[in-house]
Amino acid sequence: MTIITLTSDWGDGNHYPGSVKGALLKQVPGAVIVDVTHSIESFDMMQASFVVRNMWENYPSNTIHIIGVNTEAGINTPHIAVKYQNQYFIGADCGIFSLVFDDNKVEAVELDIIQDSDYFTFSTRDVFVKAAAMIASGKPFDSMGRPYLSLNERILFKPVVYPDKIIAKVIFIDNYGNVFVNVDQQMFRNENRGRPFLISFRAPGDGISAIHQSYGDVLPGEKVALFGATGFLEIAINQGKASSLLGLELNDAITIEFLNE
Repeated sequence: MTIITLTSDWGDGNHYPGSVKGALLKQVPGAVIVDVTHSIESFDMMQASFVVRNMWENYPSNTIHIIGVNTEAGINTPHIAVKYQNQYFIGADCGIFSLVFDDNKVEAVELDIIQDSDYFTFSTRDVFVKAAAMIASGKPFDSMGRPYLSLNERILFKPVVYPDKIIAKVIFIDNYGNVFVNVDQQMFRNENRGRPFLISFRAPGDGISAIHQSYGDVLPGEKVALFGATGFLEIAINQGKASSLLGLELNDAITIEFLNE
């Protein structure tokens, strides 16, 4: 059984997802096709990388992940296939892969595939599907193209760390309005060292001074900060939408200030 996931910015109400799934079923009969999401904001590599980064490890070995975001090939953004920890990823190297993996221990090839269509606007159907079919058929990975030795790097904004504070930013907002910040639990512990703290944003005095284990640890309508399944700091409102109620948007600054006891 071949499992193939699809992550894209195609949206709903159009032919793109159906066309790709039909092409996959023609070339990989019996494949299990998983629609991760087609609601990535148009061309938003940061959002796409966050979604792929936080879902792929839950799939079995040899799963094939097709990323249909920023798919147009260019001299500096070739179509590639990547093998990482016994899973496969197919897309254009627009920088997204460098944001998905924690290290550079990848095997990659620049795809050398002749597409069936004379049009070059639907690479996911015309190139990525064929690459997925080759992988599923057991074709040697290194025979799909020439070795691709260096992924394009797109550096995720790293928090700025001072002795008494961390300046971070919002990197993702989910459908519940939960806000994800680019500070992981290990960084927080290393800098916190048991000190009182205040997580602040937007208006002064509107911060959070405790880390909880779940959304339900506070009353409905109250703010909460926690480290969830992604490992990143979340700012949420129990049974509410933190992003809209707190006026938080992507790339907004978040300050974690460590206070003297």
